[in-house]
Amino acid sequence: MAQMVEISDVDDPRVDDFRDLSRADRRPDRPGGRGLVIAEGVVVVERLLASPYPVRALFGVRRRVEDLAEATADLDVPAYVADADVMARVVGFHLNRGVLAVADRAPAVDPAELVARSRRLAVLEGIGDHENLGALFRNAAALGVDGVLLGAGCSDPLYRRSVRVSMGHVLRVPFAHLETWPEDLKLLRDEGFRIAALTPRGDSKALRDAGLDQGRVAVLLGSEGPGLTDEAIEAADVAVRIPMAEGVDSLNVATAGALTFHALSGT
Repeated sequence: MAQMVEISDVDDPRVDDFRDLSRADRRPDRPGGRGLVIAEGVVVVERLLASPYPVRALFGVRRRVEDLAEATADLDVPAYVADADVMARVVGFHLNRGVLAVADRAPAVDPAELVARSRRLAVLEGIGDHENLGALFRNAAALGVDGVLLGAGCSDPLYRRSVRVSMGHVLRVPFAHLETWPEDLKLLRDEGFRIAALTPRGDSKALRDAGLDQGRVAVLLGSEGPGLTDEAIEAADVAVRIPMAEGVDSLNVATAGALTFHALSGT
């Protein structure tokens, strides 16, 4: 397995990749920072190890690092081991899951390539909440969505909270950024995708009647408050709504995404 290295000094520079994760101005995964990917907990670390992201090191209490012995059998990186108190002082908080791993980012995915090899896609606009973003990726993985395209106003899917909430599935569901919004939706149309915009508007088609299980389909999902912009809805082929009980006009975006992704499968 990865070589275990004991850490007893809180200021040991070998664990700098894991330092001060609770400080927004210093965290290594922040936008504009060092761009590292951080996985937290045995299950998520295992998914990072199985992903295309190049792992730099692990850091945890001995028991949790030993839980990863099989997954790290062929890994040639250090596994730093400390007691819970030292680890908490390095990281900046007590880590209940007991182990972290850091990795460099994988090369960015070309959106045209992702569209060309996919049949079902989620396209996001304005998803700024890291937990909602992570939950959307987890739902996409569970329900057979081939990839995610990120339009204007979306947060970084590789922020630690998104990785954690996605249970590491953000590391396996490919994603790409659309630089020009919503004009780049043309990439989908050129590949024969039908674009469905999810909106509670009264003139939209009910989800069960939209035929989203037919052909190549991309689902547009908008921000947690205002939803999709008018420009995004107008760029779609069809507006789709999830029928709801009287007095309720919307769902959390991750929940709405899960219902719509299930409809894509036709099951």
